[in-house]
Amino acid sequence: QVQLVESGGGLVQAGGSLRLSCAASGSIFHINAMGWYRQAPGKQRELVTRISSGGNTNYADSVKGRFAVSRDNAKNTVYLQMNSLKPEDTAVYYCNADITYRSGANVFKRDYWGQGTQVTVSS
Repeated sequence: QVQLVESGGGLVQAGGSLRLSCAASGSIFHINAMGWYRQAPGKQRELVTRISSGGNTNYADSVKGRFAVSRDNAKNTVYLQMNSLKPEDTAVYYCNADITYRSGANVFKRDYWGQGTQVTVSS
């Protein structure tokens, strides 16, 4: 079994900062890309940022220059540093990881999601 556990959400005023963390655990063989998505009320889930196992990143235009993704491969953890937060950043943020894992003598690959963490930015 593989699990993604997120932490770091909360309530912050506009212009403030938050840092989200997501740690993967279980019978992990290798973690490929990791990323963050978000879903605001009444809207579809959208990509915020992704980071490859080699450290290549991409960002949604709406967060470029304000958010920064990083990962610690030794800890199987991905981080999202969010600065200059705006009320429109309010959403549930979900961690995502493409993981190759062991099950018995076999190796499988699939997408995993965290449980989500609420980020609320007040104006």
